[in-house]
Amino acid sequence: MSKKLAFFTLLILAFVAISFNRVAKPRVLVMTKTAGFYHASIPKGVEAIQKLGAENGFDVDVTKDSSMFTDKNLKKYAAIIFLSTTGTLFNEDQKAAVQKYIRGGGGFVGIHAAADTEYGWPWYNKLVGAWFASHPKQQIAKLIVKDKDHLSTQHLPGIWERKDEWYNFKDINPDVKTLITIDEKSYEGGKNGDFHPMAWYHNFEGGRAFYTGLGHTDESYTEPLFLKHVLGGIQYAMGIKAKATKK
Repeated sequence: MSKKLAFFTLLILAFVAISFNRVAKPRVLVMTKTAGFYHASIPKGVEAIQKLGAENGFDVDVTKDSSMFTDKNLKKYAAIIFLSTTGTLFNEDQKAAVQKYIRGGGGFVGIHAAADTEYGWPWYNKLVGAWFASHPKQQIAKLIVKDKDHLSTQHLPGIWERKDEWYNFKDINPDVKTLITIDEKSYEGGKNGDFHPMAWYHNFEGGRAFYTGLGHTDESYTEPLFLKHVLGGIQYAMGIKAKATKK
């Protein structure tokens, strides 16, 4: 084989390898549509998730366009992320595509106002795990990490004190697995009582769903503990399993 032919062969093989890696890289879709309240922190959240993707091996697409939610398009994604979405997002065909995606093994991540979304769609309530009911003023409160074995919580302290907008929830799905609760004695305005979940996950109709009520403030999206919490939720939704922790 001539040197010129060998060079071009190596060049082609390198191109094929690069192309394969690009195809094999998992991809997530971040939905930011709001038909109700608009959270000013959404751009910060998008930027943070894009950075998490660049640093952790997944690509990130971002949209406000509900027409992206079709059977064909959703097949491209390892997870869909609803970043402080609000109100009614989808028509009936788009709802059916989301259901088919989850039932086909897809992953869902809901951040903050994802629980303030699709009140007329009971299936979505079960998927996201609860609906938003109300919130007091932003303030510091104590979070209690109940499950340290999940990707989203392995790095967290047992008691996590931080400032955010703390949601009260209604119609909580009893089948979700609670990751974090909030101590209502540590702040004013809690209405869920002694058991007030703030983050959870569950296997749902063949797919995986993670939700965190944290993430209202701009500052959340530069906070290392919170960002690693979100990253773990995304990785769980994509099907990555947590390593066992030492007891």
